Amino acid sequence: MFIDELEIKVKAGDGGNGIVSFRREKYEDMGGPNGGDGGDGGDVILKADEGLNTLADFRYKNFYKADNGEHGSGRQKHGSDGETLILQVPTGTMVYDAEKERLIADLIEDGESFVVAKGGEGGKGNARFTKSTRQAPTFAEQGESGEERTIKLELKLLADVGLIGFPNVGKSTLISAVSAAKPKIDSYHFTTLKPNLGVVSINDFQSYVMADIPGLIEGAHNGVGLGDEFLKHVERTKLLLHVLDASAIEGRDPIKDFEIINNELENYNEHLAELPQIIALNKMDLPSAKENVEKLIKEFEGRGFTVFPISAVTHKGLKKLKHYLWDKLQELPDSKEDISRRRGVVIKPDFAENPEIEIKRIGKHEYRVRGTLVEKQIEKTDFNNEAAVKRMMRVLNHNGLKKKMNQKGIKDGDTVKIGNMEFEYVK
Repeated sequence: MFIDELEIKVKAGDGGNGIVSFRREKYEDMGGPNGGDGGDGGDVILKADEGLNTLADFRYKNFYKADNGEHGSGRQKHGSDGETLILQVPTGTMVYDAEKERLIADLIEDGESFVVAKGGEGGKGNARFTKSTRQAPTFAEQGESGEERTIKLELKLLADVGLIGFPNVGKSTLISAVSAAKPKIDSYHFTTLKPNLGVVSINDFQSYVMADIPGLIEGAHNGVGLGDEFLKHVERTKLLLHVLDASAIEGRDPIKDFEIINNELENYNEHLAELPQIIALNKMDLPSAKENVEKLIKEFEGRGFTVFPISAVTHKGLKKLKHYLWDKLQELPDSKEDISRRRGVVIKPDFAENPEIEIKRIGKHEYRVRGTLVEKQIEKTDFNNEAAVKRMMRVLNHNGLKKKMNQKGIKDGDTVKIGNMEFEYVK
């Protein structure tokens, strides 16, 4: 199993502002209040799609933002809500809060969705604040900011096709030729020190995962070299593509190499020996490979294998090979690992709000006030509007803010921080 993971930032849309407006009609310069509410900001939603099998699309962009809500307007016209942003992820994607390092969701079933960032609530227009003792309110609420967070997406990939073969047979070159993978390629043994994944695209909607895994050597089933790690990975693939150096340029015998690799697979796990295996005779751009190809095709087809002469360097034969692999994969059932992965438990995030007012001393004369109600009131208040500020203080004091501040011993001149605002306390 291979881990594909990355971090992205998501920002839900901000709520639109409520509007201060009064009815204006003929013979009536100042009628009643008719300011409309602002629209809610759009959410950012992750949605599981079983048609996807990698997080590759997120590697080209690391910030995603939903639309803001529109501001309200006169005649009690409410602003439109911001459009929700839906990000499609593969089934089996685990979602972490990157800052808190906490798992917040595990999207297992196709179509399952999860709000990863909640859009800000639209502010109320002044028409919403009329009452018997206040016929003409001159204030409105501002919209809330949408949630913003950094999340880590983690997908445990089950490679569909595992590349096997001795080092230097051209596996890394092959995977870079048929996919967007860019493995480091040099001419020495054990070049590939960790699995390289490539997504092989057939068209816009069809693709599969190919894994270029650390090279085997004789004795791998006993843990020699990197073989033990290799074998743990390869047993989870659906089929094997056995890459052989048809040119024998390093003095090796392709037929003997084939037998050694398969002997290692059988000794490690009988299941591996039973996996479908396709043979790719690589390096057909070299003269010696062209001399050997007929003998090798006859040998392996005689054993019942499908053989593809290819050149990973010139791309000869690769289109036919990758399409054949796709067709073959459609005939094979999901692995036991894949089936068990989909039986997990979905963990829902905890977005519980804390309405309680909490005051904490953070310096000699500095205090931090927290609580959903307090922070929302601060954010929704237009501090350039005296009437709006007075209303905010009435609401907060009604909910016990002043009483709690006095109990905490906050004195005139002390600094009080609420949300992103800072105030000088005056009794």
